[in-house]
Amino acid sequence: MTYVIAAPCIADYSCVDVCPADCISPRPRDSAFDDAEQLYIDPDLCIRCGACAKACPVQAIFDQSELPAPWRHYADINRDYFRQEKAT
Repeated sequence: MTYVIAAPCIADYSCVDVCPADCISPRPRDSAFDDAEQLYIDPDLCIRCGACAKACPVQAIFDQSELPAPWRHYADINRDYFRQEKAT
């Protein structure tokens, strides 16, 4: 399992600053930054340390196994964001 960023994300980058695995995107320097609706966690790079969830000011980051029912589809949204990035 991995951590997942869900709907309440406000993209304040607190999670990016504490992530030791550098698995959260997009960042302001990324080409996709202007079009992104939120931040995303790459499930292939996430080491499940939980630092991002603790740093999130709006509690938008969950262990995948603990995603609230209305936001379970965000696991796919996070994964698909990185699959699309890797395909281009």
